[in-house]
Amino acid sequence: MSEAPAKTSWLVGPILLGGLLSVAMGVYGVGHKGKSVVLGVSGFENLARVKAWLAAAVAVLVVVQLLTALIMYGKLRVASSSWVGPVHRWSGRLAFFTAVVIGVYCLYGVGFQYHNLRAAVHSTAGCLFFGGFVIKMLVLTKPGLKGWILPVAGGTVFTLLATAIATSAGWYVLTGGPH
Repeated sequence: MSEAPAKTSWLVGPILLGGLLSVAMGVYGVGHKGKSVVLGVSGFENLARVKAWLAAAVAVLVVVQLLTALIMYGKLRVASSSWVGPVHRWSGRLAFFTAVVIGVYCLYGVGFQYHNLRAAVHSTAGCLFFGGFVIKMLVLTKPGLKGWILPVAGGTVFTLLATAIATSAGWYVLTGGPH
């Protein structure tokens, strides 16, 4: 057995756990047709609009994540970078917890939708995002991490979340929502 596969074989566990979560969410969502039992939020005409605003907030936080990651990896230079780590961590926490609120509404209130390509891509990206996030968090705690693993995991999570946002809030803003 070569040395490289042995050093990355520990990735199997996080990938299996993240994959299991994604599949479990998808299976639950397909079997759960949505109850639409959700609370109204004052100042918003419907919950789809609330979700769009929350997703816009997540999008801003995710851009902060991307920029601070680029600074941490030396791709963007700033004069003082002592603030970058805490900003990266806190913007990630806020983005994740806000995404959880949106995800609960989507999965419980609507279910996994596949009646058209946009809805299917959105539902799939949403489920994969949460599984990918689990993988990234488990990989992050591994000492002696290979240099390419975290950027790939972070980039994948970023792409999945951006896809989920573009196919929900982006679509809502561009089309005016469901007609």
